[in-house]
Amino acid sequence: MTITTKNWTAQIDRMPGALSFRAFGTVTVAHSGITPKLVLNDTQDKSFDLRLNLELETTHEPALQVLTDKFVEYKKMGPSNVTGVSIFFEGKLLHHIDDVLITD
Repeated sequence: MTITTKNWTAQIDRMPGALSFRAFGTVTVAHSGITPKLVLNDTQDKSFDLRLNLELETTHEPALQVLTDKFVEYKKMGPSNVTGVSIFFEGKLLHHIDDVLITD
C-alpha cells in the first residue's frame, strides 16, 4: 500500500508546566473512515532517535469515499532529549525528522 504524508514536525516543549515531546504531520487516507495513529515502535535503539509506527484504523461505519487529509500526533509528557524521529509504515521507513524544534 502506498501512503502519502506531509508537514512532519517534531517538537520538544521545555516551557514550565508544559514539558513534553510531540511529533505530528498530515496523512492522506483513502476515505474518511480511516484514522491514522502514531504509536511507539517496540524496537528502540540506545540513541536519542525515536522510532514510531504509523497505523491506520478503519471504522465500519459509512464514510465518504474520497481522499482525506488527517492530522496525526504522538505526544509524551515530561522532559525529552529526542534528536530525531523515524516513522515506519508496514515495517518500512516512511519518513525521518532530522530537525527537532525546541521551545524554551
